[in-house]
Amino acid sequence: MTTMVSRTSNFCIDAIDPYSQVRWWSEVLDDFRLLDEAEMGPDEEECWLVGPDDREIIFARVPETKTVKNRMHLCVRPTDRTREEEIDRIIALGATLVDDRRDGPDKGWAVLADPEGNEFCVLTRYTPGA
Repeated sequence: MTTMVSRTSNFCIDAIDPYSQVRWWSEVLDDFRLLDEAEMGPDEEECWLVGPDDREIIFARVPETKTVKNRMHLCVRPTDRTREEEIDRIIALGATLVDDRRDGPDKGWAVLADPEGNEFCVLTRYTPGA
């Protein structure tokens, strides 16, 4: 008997300005890209990035700003630099440090917030096979 399961299709994140959010996140993530920037603009209700296996991160326009902690969030790992270098890079792009949970160079994480306040974590460097 075959077990039926689901797989992720997309991750949807509320946004006041989906276009600005998708452009900002495209600078942060290297495995997600703008699919067709010509189809997206500042007035769109949804803007998206496409990643591995055609999974998407969708930013959907909502009228209200973020008011409480996210119940779900993204975690990212740098691929070509240290966690600290990646945190500095992302903060320079406009993120803010929310909570520093680093415990030395190889443990812990930092919680950052994107320009609209959505939290995400920066973990230690990605090492294939580890």
